[in-house]
Amino acid sequence: MEKLPAQMTVVGISKPGGPEVLIPETRPVPAPGPGEILIKVEAAGVNRPDVAQRSGSYPPPPGASDLPGLEIAGEVVALGTGATRHKLGDKVMSLVAGGGYAQYCLAQDAQAMTVPPALSMLEAGAMAETLMTVWHNVFERGGLKSGETLLIHGGSSGIGTMAIQLAKAFGAKVLVTVGSQDKADACLKLGADHAINYKNEDFVEKTKAATGGHGADVILDMVGGSYIEKNYDAAALDGRIVQIAFLGGPKASLNFTKLMVKRLTHTGSTLRPRSNADKAAMVAAIEVKVMPLIRDGRIKPLMDSSFPLEKASEAHARMETSAHIGKIVLKV
Repeated sequence: MEKLPAQMTVVGISKPGGPEVLIPETRPVPAPGPGEILIKVEAAGVNRPDVAQRSGSYPPPPGASDLPGLEIAGEVVALGTGATRHKLGDKVMSLVAGGGYAQYCLAQDAQAMTVPPALSMLEAGAMAETLMTVWHNVFERGGLKSGETLLIHGGSSGIGTMAIQLAKAFGAKVLVTVGSQDKADACLKLGADHAINYKNEDFVEKTKAATGGHGADVILDMVGGSYIEKNYDAAALDGRIVQIAFLGGPKASLNFTKLMVKRLTHTGSTLRPRSNADKAAMVAAIEVKVMPLIRDGRIKPLMDSSFPLEKASEAHARMETSAHIGKIVLKV
């Protein structure tokens, strides 16, 4: 192995604000603690929580890096005590609690996954956060089963495009809501059965029509706000609604009678503050259930664009236009 440098380039948040507050700076290369590995980053995914953190509304959990970046891919260059899953020189992809916008980043050994040959390193950098979010929320919390219908809001997002592929691979019918014909086409190409343009179509009506009046068994929602009540209308009997974000706001006024009458479950989760043990358990399940599909090339992230690490501000500006389809990645 080459000798590790003492310093590295990172992109930090100079103060809460717009994309322009993301500024390259120099920091010491961190050393891995017990159960940790140090990864020389080749690609770092850009996610909505990074944008929220940058704007000041999503502080990192205690003990996590103050740098943005929740998923990375690269080469293992140092091992902490007790880190035995991976060895020096391995190519891995991992969820991290922060610090991804950097040349080197610490990860939990138990949360890193070997990059299969079917993925490029850029694709691998766009994988971990989305994969774990979808796996946990759609399958573990939502309990999606073969033959059921999944309705995904924001179908063309990084999360949405991963959810389409996974749900189809496990035998579900998939409906998505999108805001343009381009996005609809991209989702249908990935395997979605129906794409509903929320700008000129009523997703409740369209979901009922597409399911012969049955409704959606599982709804993956990142919008919240006015969608909450409509989700209750669009859901099937015994439907499960899983909340992963509130891009439309966290408050709603609604009639909860439907929750009882239709026996609905409304749950939700956020990944970042979960314990390392919880995240390691999700990785273990993914290794068994999903990795074979990734190795076969049946599931890979849909890539929108890549930017050099130093141009992270441009990547954030792209995400905030919401014009992107799939994943935005920083190339380190």
